[in-house]
Amino acid sequence: MAKSKINKNSLEFPREARRSLKPSYDPDAFGRWSEKFARFLGTARFLVYMTAFVLTWVIWNGFAPDNLKFDHYPFIFLTLLLSLQASYAAPLILLAQNRQSDRDRIQGNEDRERDERNVADTEYLARELASLRSAIGEVTTRDYLHSEISDAIEEIVKKLNKKS
Repeated sequence: MAKSKINKNSLEFPREARRSLKPSYDPDAFGRWSEKFARFLGTARFLVYMTAFVLTWVIWNGFAPDNLKFDHYPFIFLTLLLSLQASYAAPLILLAQNRQSDRDRIQGNEDRERDERNVADTEYLARELASLRSAIGEVTTRDYLHSEISDAIEEIVKKLNKKS
């Protein structure tokens, strides 16, 4: 018997995973990290850490012996580091704000859809209540039935009195 050759290029079989030299990254993971970073930048802890870092830098480079100073006054290297930190922090904060605005937009759409359903449900219930009120208006009440029976009894009594 001849074995049939399996065609691996057909659509019946999945392709094998190919390795690529191109790095892959999850944009949501980067977005989540940027939100955490932006939240950290807005905390008192960050301000305390940054203040301690800058004070340590200035004190060390201001009062240490000249051979141990690595950034002499006017602290150009410190200025460079702070500028780099700000240049990376600003886009990360904007990315976090964009993600938040996307979540807010989605939440707004969901709220609007829920409000529309609530309005439709309220209108339906109002129509049902109106139909029940009109149906109750056609139902004989106890007082109406009592007065009709009383009138009928009076008529019967009058007819009996006329015959006697």
